[in-house]
Amino acid sequence: MDYRLELAGVPVTDVDRAKAFYVDQVGFHADHDHVVNEQLRFVQLTPPGSACSIVFGIGITESAPGSAQLQLVVDDVEAARAELVGRGAPVSDVEDLPWGRFVYFNDPDGNRWAIQQLPTRAA
Repeated sequence: MDYRLELAGVPVTDVDRAKAFYVDQVGFHADHDHVVNEQLRFVQLTPPGSACSIVFGIGITESAPGSAQLQLVVDDVEAARAELVGRGAPVSDVEDLPWGRFVYFNDPDGNRWAIQQLPTRAA
């Protein structure tokens, strides 16, 4: 049996601010934004090319805003960084580690993101 991770919760304090950040500055696609009632709003966003989306809103998670740690993987971390910088996202410089090249950013609530370019594997 296959198990696919397709949705990860991200706790935020301001749903509209978070949605604007992830769509406008990070470039995620806005899939859904549904207000079911005053206690439930469901916002789902997907990174370009990803099979896994993030979700936040009202009544979605009891986790503290800023407590999420997530990672994206890209083929070219320099290009990903340049795109984020061009969108005005607060992204770090590239960090080279034995297990890959990384850049980092935080959303407005302090949820932490890493973007990794995997190292080239020896043939």
